[in-house]
Amino acid sequence: MPQSNTTTDALHFVKRYLHQLKEDGETRLSISQESLQTLTGMPAKYFRLVNKENNPPSYIRETPPHPKDTPSLAILEKHVVAANLVKELGTLRDIMVFAVGNPNADLMFVGEAPGAEEEKKREPFVGPAGQLLTKIIQAMGLKRTDVYISNVVKYRPAIGNGQNQGPKNRPPSPEEIDAFLPFLLQEIDTVQPEVIVALGGTAAKGLLNIDESVGRMRGQAHQLNGVPVLVTYHPSYLLRNHALSERRKVWEDMLDVMARLGLPITEKQKNFFR
Repeated sequence: MPQSNTTTDALHFVKRYLHQLKEDGETRLSISQESLQTLTGMPAKYFRLVNKENNPPSYIRETPPHPKDTPSLAILEKHVVAANLVKELGTLRDIMVFAVGNPNADLMFVGEAPGAEEEKKREPFVGPAGQLLTKIIQAMGLKRTDVYISNVVKYRPAIGNGQNQGPKNRPPSPEEIDAFLPFLLQEIDTVQPEVIVALGGTAAKGLLNIDESVGRMRGQAHQLNGVPVLVTYHPSYLLRNHALSERRKVWEDMLDVMARLGLPITEKQKNFFR
């Protein structure tokens, strides 16, 4: 493991190392009595990384037990199906795309709704915009499996009657977003992320009920039930607008996310798109 000059960096590397062992199939880890005593004797402050605003994102989270009425993600997915919102609204196609990623993630990305590729593969953010999001996540030093990715609406919005729609997509309507919002809030309560990133104006307005442009909403931490929400441009916007300045804005937002999560930021990362 790389050496670190700070306790918080050391904890970060330990976490990443343990995650890698888990992904490699390891289910047990040998630890010396001396190391165990060191870990158990560490002050609690080292298990909660405090930023300058005294908002404490953490790597080793002191996670409170979920309330009894908070469903698991699998149960919540069944609740969405049982709600029969497709027929009630009459404006959605009928293949659900729920979410993907780590259900215990510190970082949650929320987009607007699945498109043609997402509907086909039944996974959010797998088309061109999703591939760009994956590259952004990797540039942060993470993997898609480290984060949790969802949408404010779980079905692809229909154009007309939805038949012969082809690859065309549209953003969800306010009525569609309102119908799914209770489920999204339960989803957030279940995952308990430290930071939420709203991808694009539709997702931001759905989460925050703020009718502002992305340009006005980004650059600050909004709050949703005590969870900071950072707003940035949707990856599809970057696919349409290739200006280096716009890519830099999104990356600055990701640097803010990394700082709030206590992720190490290299000089190379700081200077992306400069």
